Amino acid sequence: MASSALPRLLAGAADVIPKDGFQEKLALGRPLRVKLGIDPSRPDLHLGHAVVLRKLRHFQDAGHVAVLIVGDFTGRVGDPSGQSETRPFLTEEEIDANATTYLEQAGKILDTSATEIRRNSEWLAGMSMADVLRLTSSYTVARMLERDDFAKRYEEGKPISVVEFLYPLMQAMDSVAVRADVELGGTDQTFNLLVGRDIQRAYGLDPQVVLTMPLLEGVDGERKMSKSFDNWVALTDRPDEMFGKLMRIPDRLIPKYLLLAADVDPDEVAKIEASLADGSLKPVDQKRRLARDVVDLYHGPRSGAGAEKRFDRVHRERDMPERIEEAEIPPDASKGKDGMIWLPQLLAALGLAPSNSAARRLIEQGGVRLDGEPVTDPKREYPARELRGKVLQVSRRRFVRLR
Repeated sequence: MASSALPRLLAGAADVIPKDGFQEKLALGRPLRVKLGIDPSRPDLHLGHAVVLRKLRHFQDAGHVAVLIVGDFTGRVGDPSGQSETRPFLTEEEIDANATTYLEQAGKILDTSATEIRRNSEWLAGMSMADVLRLTSSYTVARMLERDDFAKRYEEGKPISVVEFLYPLMQAMDSVAVRADVELGGTDQTFNLLVGRDIQRAYGLDPQVVLTMPLLEGVDGERKMSKSFDNWVALTDRPDEMFGKLMRIPDRLIPKYLLLAADVDPDEVAKIEASLADGSLKPVDQKRRLARDVVDLYHGPRSGAGAEKRFDRVHRERDMPERIEEAEIPPDASKGKDGMIWLPQLLAALGLAPSNSAARRLIEQGGVRLDGEPVTDPKREYPARELRGKVLQVSRRRFVRLR
């Protein structure tokens, strides 16, 4: 890779350690081995997870070797980064199921046919006690307690298991096993990635370059994107749902999302940011562009334009308010064990109608719409997944976005 390609590879990065590390690695004159480790602790990926996956794809496109480590062994412990208490262990069955789903979704970003995919049980599961003692002798408890989350828990008297101290060391052994030249991760992974450098050095290898990416705020603009905060955009969201969620991000996050989520060229993002600042570009237009681009990335060309058209039909033609109340589909909205949702029962469960029979009459009278389209059949049932993300409207004034 020529040095001229560096700006694209480093675009959006929060930090590179050491600063001149890439130049030294490039001087080796061969494709670099660029590692990203993932623990399959959950099956669902969102745009926050995609930030580092996209950066790995950038290296892949530049001719380097993308090495994706599936932490089927470390996943049994769970990464303690940012945790206030010890995580429960996952079963092998849970890890395998999550890993399968993760790799399917990662394939929306990576060229998996050209990716070196490894499971860290290959080298961790077979370590003897002598191997573990050699590994643990390479690091100190004092260094571990420099880590913010460990230090805070220690000061508060909260338990830290020895297994959690082993986690960064096990992740570091991944770098030793695959002989990583570069390791990617979020800024919350900085400590673990730096441990990787130390352990590689202890095992006689040249230490890896660490490249961290910023954590992406969720659509609420307040906390990092997370399913638990209900501010996420899933890679598997339907086009309309994805578009609608992205239209809700705060204006100040438009450049960041364009760069990290939509994969727009960094120079173009810089120009857009400047034009937004001086008022020559309207935030709403750039937010629409962002939403179209992201939908196209995950659903194919022109999918974004189609989602935008449907968004406008719902929000403009029906005079829908910009801020709409959101509500979970209640468990008692299901008509039977098959999970199908009967709309009159849903309306009653959400308090949009006083009873099932009243809700049925509303539908028969044309007073109910779903994403702007009139609901005409009071007997029709819907799969819950088909309703999530859609806007349910009763009369002219009541709107609820289902989730």
